[in-house]
Amino acid sequence: MGHQTLQCFNVVQGITCLQTRKEIITGEVYVVQSHGQPRCRISASVQLYSGTRLDPNSGKGKLSEKAYLKQGKTHGHDGTKITTYKIKFSVELDFGIPGAFVITNEHKNKFFLQSATLEVPAYRKIQFYCKSWIYPFTKTKTNRIFFSNTFYLPNQTPESLAELRKNELASLKGDGTGERKEWERVYDYDYYNDLGNPDKGQEHVRPILGGTNSYPYPRRGRTGQPRSSQDHRTERRPAKFNLDIYVPPDEQLSPRKLSELIENSVQAIVHFPIPEALSSKQESNSFESFDEINNIFSRQKKQEVEGWMAEKLKNLVSDDLFKEIKETSKKDPTKFPLPKIIEDNELAWKDDKEFARQMLAGVNPTVIKGLEVFPPQSRNGVWSSIKASHIEHNLDGLTVTEAMNRWRILILDHHDYLLPFLDRINTNGICVYASRTLLFLRDDHTLKPLAIELSLPGSSTDMEINRVFLPATQGTEAALWLLAKAHVAVNDSAYHQLISHWLNTHAAVEPFIIATRRQLSLMHPIHRLLDPHFKDTMHINALSRSIIINSGGILENILFTRDISMELTSAIYRDWRFDEQGLPADLIKRGLALEDPDTPSGVDLLLEDYPYGADGLEIWTAIKTWVRDFCSVFYTNDNSVRSDVELQAWWSEIKNVGHGDKRNETWWYPLTTLMDLIEALTTLIWIASALHASVNFGQYAYAGYPPNRPTLCRKFMPEEGTLEFAAFLRDPDRYYLEMLPTRIEMTIGVALIKVLSHHTLDEVYIGQDPSPEWTENEEVEQRFQKFRENLQKVERKILARNRDPKLKNRKGPAKIPYKLLYPDTSNIGHARGITGKGIPNSISI
Repeated sequence: MGHQTLQCFNVVQGITCLQTRKEIITGEVYVVQSHGQPRCRISASVQLYSGTRLDPNSGKGKLSEKAYLKQGKTHGHDGTKITTYKIKFSVELDFGIPGAFVITNEHKNKFFLQSATLEVPAYRKIQFYCKSWIYPFTKTKTNRIFFSNTFYLPNQTPESLAELRKNELASLKGDGTGERKEWERVYDYDYYNDLGNPDKGQEHVRPILGGTNSYPYPRRGRTGQPRSSQDHRTERRPAKFNLDIYVPPDEQLSPRKLSELIENSVQAIVHFPIPEALSSKQESNSFESFDEINNIFSRQKKQEVEGWMAEKLKNLVSDDLFKEIKETSKKDPTKFPLPKIIEDNELAWKDDKEFARQMLAGVNPTVIKGLEVFPPQSRNGVWSSIKASHIEHNLDGLTVTEAMNRWRILILDHHDYLLPFLDRINTNGICVYASRTLLFLRDDHTLKPLAIELSLPGSSTDMEINRVFLPATQGTEAALWLLAKAHVAVNDSAYHQLISHWLNTHAAVEPFIIATRRQLSLMHPIHRLLDPHFKDTMHINALSRSIIINSGGILENILFTRDISMELTSAIYRDWRFDEQGLPADLIKRGLALEDPDTPSGVDLLLEDYPYGADGLEIWTAIKTWVRDFCSVFYTNDNSVRSDVELQAWWSEIKNVGHGDKRNETWWYPLTTLMDLIEALTTLIWIASALHASVNFGQYAYAGYPPNRPTLCRKFMPEEGTLEFAAFLRDPDRYYLEMLPTRIEMTIGVALIKVLSHHTLDEVYIGQDPSPEWTENEEVEQRFQKFRENLQKVERKILARNRDPKLKNRKGPAKIPYKLLYPDTSNIGHARGITGKGIPNSISI
C-alpha cells in the first residue's frame, strides 16, 4: 500500500502545480460457494462511495472507478468453500474514507456475498458485513449497496451517505402490488390469505386471517401469488408441495441449511410414517401395544417407496423431493434415538409426578398459572364442578382456603378458549373435551395433581356437561385417571403447537422483521442489534404455510383441532399483548411471581423449583443487560430516542401495520424513553431466542413418544353402563391405545417433531458473534463480550441446579435434566441433531 504518484507540471502565471496524484485502496471480497454446487464463474464489479467527501454534483459521496473481481482463491472452512477475490482502486487523494460500496453482478448466476474488507493508507481496516445474495443485473436492473460496519443514528449520518441511506431504505418497500420474483428484495405485508385452497374443494376453504374483527392476526410477508379462481381474495396454492416459495433473498435459508433440512425431513418421513402406510397389517389402524410403539424408533427392515405409495407421493411433492425420498427408502434404515421420556424408565410418563413436572419443565411450561378463585369459573359465569370435597383430603393437611391464601393451588387451564369450538371439533371421529387440571404445590416444591375436570358444551351457552376425575393408583379408577390425563395432554399438545410455538413466536415476530427491513437502515445500530435474531425466520414461516399450517397440512392431519386449527390461533390472538410477552410480565400475569425491583429481573418467583422460570429469568436478565449496554452507546437520553425518525417509523409500522389489528390497544410501549426501547427490544430478542428454544427443541424428548403427549383422542371417557365401559374394563390398555391417534397420525407427528427438534450445523447460538466482522465499534464488542460471559455464568448455574438433589423438578421420574434454556455458547458448528439444549439466536426451525 501507499501512494502512487503521477506528475506533470504546468506553469500558469508563474505558478507551478502538481496536476495529478492518486492513492491506492486495496481490499478483499469473500464469496461463499453454494453447498453441493460446482464452482461457477463470477463476473462482478465494485465501486466505492466516500463516507467523508461529498460530490456536489450528485449529492452523494464521491464515487470511485470500477474494480473487478478476478482470480479468486478458494479455501474450505467448516465444510463451506469460500472464494477470496482481491480488488484494487485508484482514487483521488481527496477521495476520503470509503463508507459504502456498490456491487454489480454482470454474470448470469447469483452468488452469495459473505463480507468484504478494505485497507486505506494510514487508516484502519474497514469491514463490511454483507451476508446477501447478489443476483444478476439483467434481472434486478439495479446494483447492490453495502455500508461499512460503522453504525449511525439517522441524524448522525455523514452528509455523503445520507442520500444513499434514504434511497436504500426506499428500494426495499413494496407498494402492495405485483407478484414477487425470486431476485426482488422487497418487503411488504399481507394477510394470511394463503392457507386455504378453494380450487381444491369446499373442504379446503379457510378464513383469511388478519384485517378483520372476526379474524385478527399478525401480518406475514407478501408474495403476490396469483389468486384462486374460486375466491379472488385467496392466493392460489401450487398443485404439489415444493420449496420455491418467495421470501426476500436476504431471508432465505443458506443452501447448506436447506439441504440439511431436506435430508432430515426425508429421513424422518421414510423412517416413521411411510412404513406404517405400507404395512400389511390393516386389521387395525391402532398400535396393538406400547412395545409396538417403542419399536418404531429402531426399525431394521427397508421399506422401499414403490407402487401405490410412489404414485401418491408423486402427486404430492415436487419431482426433486420425490426422487430424494425414493432414494433414501432404498438405503438401510436410520436408527433414531429413543425419546428421553422413555430412555431411562419407559413407564415414567405414567407417573403423576412426571405428568405435573412437565408443566414446569417440559416442552410447554408457559401455560400453568396460579388459581385465583375456587372453584374456577368460566368466562360465561358457569362454575366448575370441582368441589372442596374432591381435593381437600389431598392438600397435605391444609384447607382449600389456606392453600389458596398461600398460593399453593395451581391450574392448567384449557377450558374457556376451547369450549366454544368443541361442537365443530367433535366430528369425524374426534372425541375431545375442554379441561381444567388442579395441582397442589407441596413442601418439597413438586406438584401433585388434585383433580381433572373434562367438559363438553351443554344445550345452551350457560350450561356445561362436566365430569371430574381424581388421582388413583389401583384398579378401574387408576385406569380412568390415566385416560383423563391423556385428554389433558391432548389439549396441551395442540395449544403448545398452535399457540405457544407458532403464534407466540413464529407469527408474532414476522411483522417485526418486515418493519425492521423497511424502516431501519442497515446503518442503524438497532437494525444491527436485531439482525441475528431474525435469521431464517421468514423462510421457515413460508415453508410452514406451504406444508404445516395450511389446509390439509401436517397440523390439520395430526391435531384434534383439524381444519379450525388456525382459526383457533386467531381467536387466541385477540388476547395477545406484546407487553406481556416478556418473561417477568408473563410470570406476574400467571400469578407465579411478584414484582420486586431489588432483584436483577425485577420479580421474585413464587415457585422456588420452576426450571423454566428460574433459568428463563437468568437469560432474560442477561439479554436485558446486553440491550441496555448496547443502546447506551448510541442513545444518551430519552430525547435521542424520540428524535430518531427511523426508530419511530419502525415502531409506528409495527403497531399500525404489522400488528395492525392491535393498533388501537393502549398497552403498546410509547417508545418515548430509553427504558421503553430497552424493554421492547429485550422482549423481542427474548421471544426470538429463549422463548422459542424453550418450546421447540425439547419436543422430541417429550412428544416424540406419542402416549406421553398425544395430539388427538378418538374415544370419549367411557361411561358406566355402556358397551364402551365394558370394553374398557376387559382391556384398559387396549382402550387407551384405541383412544390415541392412528398409526399413521402418530408417526407423521413423530416425524414432524423429529425435524423441528433438530439443530443444524450452521446454528448461531445466543452469545456467539454473528460473524467476525459484525461490528467495528470496540465499545460494543467489549459489551458483547460481557454478554457472553454473563451467559456462561448462567450455563454454570443451570448445571449446578441440575445437580442439586433438592430441586426435584430439574429431572423428575424420567431423569431428564432441564437444559432447554442452556445457552450452549461454546457450540460453534460442533454438535448438530437432537441435543435438547442450546438457544439459537433466532426462530430458525
